[in-house]
Amino acid sequence: MKFKILVSSDKYKGSLSALQVCNIIKESIIEVDKRFEVIISPMADGGEGTVETLVESQRGKYVDLEVTGPLGEPVKARFGIVGDGIAVIEMASASGLVLVPEEKRNPMVTTTYGTGELIKKALDMGCSKVIIGIGGSATNDGGMGMAQALGYKFYDSEGRLLGLGGKELIKLCNINGSGIHPAISSCRFYAACDVDNLLTGTRGAACVYAPQKGADSIMVKELDSGLSNFARVVKKDLGREVGKLKGAGAAGGLGAGLAAFLNARIRPGADIIIEATHLEDKIKDADLVITGEGTMDRQTFFGKSAYGIAKLARKYNIPVITINGSVLIGREDIDKNYSGLTDGNFSIINKPMEPGEAIRTGKKLLKNTVKELITFYLSVIEKSNHKESGRF
Repeated sequence: MKFKILVSSDKYKGSLSALQVCNIIKESIIEVDKRFEVIISPMADGGEGTVETLVESQRGKYVDLEVTGPLGEPVKARFGIVGDGIAVIEMASASGLVLVPEEKRNPMVTTTYGTGELIKKALDMGCSKVIIGIGGSATNDGGMGMAQALGYKFYDSEGRLLGLGGKELIKLCNINGSGIHPAISSCRFYAACDVDNLLTGTRGAACVYAPQKGADSIMVKELDSGLSNFARVVKKDLGREVGKLKGAGAAGGLGAGLAAFLNARIRPGADIIIEATHLEDKIKDADLVITGEGTMDRQTFFGKSAYGIAKLARKYNIPVITINGSVLIGREDIDKNYSGLTDGNFSIINKPMEPGEAIRTGKKLLKNTVKELITFYLSVIEKSNHKESGRF
């Protein structure tokens, strides 16, 4: 029986996609010894690259369309459909900060309307499950724009319809959901999120993230007040409490909006992707699991994909190693605080070098590291009882 290795890595941001990383590791292992059976399952945590990772690895398809960008102008966006009617959306594709020139960044006016249009298209196509990655936003509108695109109506105290952007939140008085998309009630929604910020306050959407999106100190106060008003009206008209919901502050309050308007569950992106790719079933049968990411640090153990994979591997007592662009956390820290969750953590950087050089030579560095590790691993196997047991 062959020795089976499961490779499930995230991307090396700026250098290699998750699929490229997994394929390079697989090819390098097989070059060392063709007897290894290598299964790949590219990983993501809901952020940039999630759509590509899932579509390419699950043989899904892309849907391209023109939507309303964060500044109200048309932009080209796309989402993916995988499996049996599962839509995978990155809100940054329609409402991301990268779509706004630095001199025009202003969360008082930016909107998530385009994200709502992506969701609407998925519903029109009959998708029964929608995963929305909510990182990289240019917005601070609580997801109100997203909801407007799906048929929700928002009114001020005079009964006038509100416009787009975070500045409108403070005016909100009433919400009417009578004209929403009919498929919302029968669809399951998941918000993939790797932060636990609340909606308002010192750790809220406005105070923490709005300055990165172009807000000055006065705007931050206005936006925070607007989100507080938003939470109050949502509770009054929809009966949903989003003010104390962990992750509600993600993407300028889009986490709160998805929960309020679509009854979405906010979960770590890695957990959602693990379920969508049936990764646990693949891990059960593996003899070794290899995972990794661009930079392994303490944040890895707060919901990143490598952490989720390592937990699953440990559940079945399967050894797991990580191969990363760089490693900024020590073994002592991992053993003390994270119960020795991984069996080895390796960086592909083998000498002092500038970040730019590491990014440019990522493929070669990864290939060399994998070959060294697998050569050593093979020697251990061949000198152990595995050889006598007939596994090799």
